[in-house]
Amino acid sequence: MGYRVFRDSQGTEWQAWDVVPQLNERREIERRVSMTPVEHADRRRDPDRRVIKGRRPMLTSGLDGGWLCFENSREKRRLSPIPKDWTRCSSEELDRYLQLAKLAHRPSTAAQLSDIPRTHP
Repeated sequence: MGYRVFRDSQGTEWQAWDVVPQLNERREIERRVSMTPVEHADRRRDPDRRVIKGRRPMLTSGLDGGWLCFENSREKRRLSPIPKDWTRCSSEELDRYLQLAKLAHRPSTAAQLSDIPRTHP
């Protein structure tokens, strides 16, 4: 994974890094000690509930080959596919890639939620 810090044309500092999804496996072996039936209808048909080795998590269309992530304190953006020269290109070219990147939504955090003014009845 590459990583760079740069300033865009407005003087805002950004961090950039590449994200390449890897094949993942939640578990390859059965960890349950005993198989005891439960008292409800289970919709699963296959008794083996392990993830099939070599499958990838579902990703938004176009991101399965990886993306270049740009982030600062206010926003996050993604560019896909990853430009081949991004680790060695000029800051101006990296800024151009930033402008092409799409805004990525961040999950809300407790800190962000605490900044919302509350009205009391």
